[in-house]
Amino acid sequence: MGVTTSPTTSCDGDSESTGLLNPKVPKDSFHLGYIIYFTLGTGYLLPWNAFVTAVDYFSYLYPDASVDRVFAVVYMVVSLICLLLIIAFAHKSNSFVRINVGLALFVPALLAVPLMDVFYVKGSVGVLGGYYLTVGMVGVCGLADCLVQSGVIGAAGELPDQYMQAVVAGTAASGILASLLRILTKAVFSQDADGLRKSANLYFIVSIAVMALCIVFYNVAHKLPVIQYYNDLKAQAVNEEKEEKGNLSTKLWIATLWDIIGTIKWYGFGILVIYVVTLSIFPGYITEDVHSQILDDWYPILLITCYNVFDLVGKSLTALYIIGKAKVAIAACFARLLFLPLFYGCLHGPEFFRTEIPVTILSCLLGLTNGYLTSVLFILAPKTVQLQHAETAGIVVVLFLVIGLAAGSVLSWFWVI
Repeated sequence: MGVTTSPTTSCDGDSESTGLLNPKVPKDSFHLGYIIYFTLGTGYLLPWNAFVTAVDYFSYLYPDASVDRVFAVVYMVVSLICLLLIIAFAHKSNSFVRINVGLALFVPALLAVPLMDVFYVKGSVGVLGGYYLTVGMVGVCGLADCLVQSGVIGAAGELPDQYMQAVVAGTAASGILASLLRILTKAVFSQDADGLRKSANLYFIVSIAVMALCIVFYNVAHKLPVIQYYNDLKAQAVNEEKEEKGNLSTKLWIATLWDIIGTIKWYGFGILVIYVVTLSIFPGYITEDVHSQILDDWYPILLITCYNVFDLVGKSLTALYIIGKAKVAIAACFARLLFLPLFYGCLHGPEFFRTEIPVTILSCLLGLTNGYLTSVLFILAPKTVQLQHAETAGIVVVLFLVIGLAAGSVLSWFWVI
């Protein structure tokens, strides 16, 4: 159905796209394209990080609700439903519109929380109206994230490898930014109700500022000569396919979609396994199950920061080296299942294994492997189909990612303490 590997790309990850071999390709002056896609990767995950990082304050406001779990379920369910709809109608929708709509939705959803806090909740405990509105805004952010993430990953899949690497590295930077804000607020603000309130509002204000920057950046990106060049290549490929097959009917699109899924399924399963393992351990295990008498309540914050830093290192390493064979990368994803018994040993193993050093080392390795393998598979998967189907391939990989996140979040409840 026309979704075979392009003659100028390889699923081994060794080769380069057509544009990189063509001397007529415009240069990415001052690396603006890279910076924009890095910022977009940071931006679309920052709202979720804001809600998660502020969970202490929300738990204080609504002590009878399982805030973190409710947030996760609402966010994942909304994202999953939205993704399925996007995939079903990908041939009839426009990623430029989806991304702009998603970025626009983020702003009022993020703004509603601090405004509600100032004018309605006012730091009072148990205001149910505030709780329901907060959960609703989490759902809106889940919708916005789905629109933006699927669009940005899909668009990056049509570009040379460095742009996908920029996006996934940006997602890691989002986690680091959230961790740094958490460390800053814990050091500066008191850890009482007023301090938690100020901290939460700061997270949302920073997220709104980054989102405004993303809106500007994204609407500049398509005007860059290098991005225009690859957009023209895609348009040419689409037109050639239309001349060969005519416009895609719903029936033909479904057949094409199944071919795309069949082509990239092992990349998708690799991504799914990565995040089943990671989310079953991080952040729940790290924040709730391990403890340190020396570091006290700083311990989970430092472990999360270590994970996020090494996640960024892993996602940046693909700028230097990508595993030569996709089968090796996918096998490495399944090998990460070994983290489960290793982290279990940190709870119930020998005394030394339960100390800070082994837990910290394992957290760093968890982040490093998560980052590197995620980046590798996200880069390789869209390159295994023809250019006009690279966006859809990227969206399908995101679907595997979301399923892995959801499954890992559920499995994280089953640790034996």
